[in-house]
Amino acid sequence: MYLSLGILLLATAVVVILLQPLVMGQAALLVGDGDELSEAGARRRVALLALRDVEYDFATGKLDGEDYRSLRAEISGEALVALDDLDREDAGRGSAALEAEIAAVRLGLEAGAACGACGFLNPEGSRFCSSCGGTLTAGAGDR
Repeated sequence: MYLSLGILLLATAVVVILLQPLVMGQAALLVGDGDELSEAGARRRVALLALRDVEYDFATGKLDGEDYRSLRAEISGEALVALDDLDREDAGRGSAALEAEIAAVRLGLEAGAACGACGFLNPEGSRFCSSCGGTLTAGAGDR
């Protein structure tokens, strides 16, 4: 009897947790906002994450000095190549795309959707930044 009651309570808790976003009216974007990484951007991100991991492994004693220096030099070289490729891509985008991006950021700042700390453009109506978790200030229309 107690076992079936426990299973029933556990199942109820799972259902409540799963349905909470729907009941609260929270929405998730199904389509990206066009900020997909290019190949060079993805290589840069992977290299920077690998550098972070190598630094952490060295700081915690998992890597000795020689291995650390060789891995750091190799990964730094990969990151620099990816950064050069990104610079070439950015030069090819042209000023119109850059102006459009600046205009979008300005609109986001005015609407309170852009994070003041990290600059991430959040969906309209967000109260917290999806990137850094900081509190967003309300836009002029929300007051």
